Amino acid sequence: MSTAEETDGEIAPWSEVTPEAARRLLVAAVEAFAERGYHATTTRDIAGRAGMSPAALYIHYKTKEELLHRISRIGHDRALRLLETAADSGGTASDRLADAVRSFVRWHAERHTTARVVQYELEALSEEHRDEIVALRRKTDAVVRRIIGEGVSAGEFDVPDVPGTTLAVLSLCIDVARWFNAQGSRTPEEVGTLYADLVLRMVGAQK
Repeated sequence: MSTAEETDGEIAPWSEVTPEAARRLLVAAVEAFAERGYHATTTRDIAGRAGMSPAALYIHYKTKEELLHRISRIGHDRALRLLETAADSGGTASDRLADAVRSFVRWHAERHTTARVVQYELEALSEEHRDEIVALRRKTDAVVRRIIGEGVSAGEFDVPDVPGTTLAVLSLCIDVARWFNAQGSRTPEEVGTLYADLVLRMVGAQK
């Protein structure tokens, strides 16, 4: 599955990036960063994948790092939105945690190429942009921590260390982007359902 074909089931991938030339460059950058790593990728590599000249890239993006920041910001915003939707959906803490994990894992599987760049190239960002993305990550952590904390308060979960368990849950979900193979035996939906069940067992959810 190419980056352009990846979808999170919400809106068309990268539809917020305009004009079309800027979108093509961003898609090419995702593929190059995922395949070669940020530091080994040149602006010439990105432009070539997009079928454009290196000079054309600078019309839309001042630097390679600006491209990475745009990719990372969009990816983190979407992932956070999925978790917030699940957290605010009503129902028991178990229902909401399962929904959050299922949707978060499914996104990391369906958008695995993008997610690898979003999650694992943080250190390549400038200090200003890294701080911005770290703030989004803290919001992501806070959403999951809130669900687990509410489950503990309601007697649904048996979790002596909510912050540590939150970190474990998010790490488990994010790692899907590293190993998921679209040609493998499990679909994103199946992996999401499996992980939701695993996480409920992790927090000692009451049947």
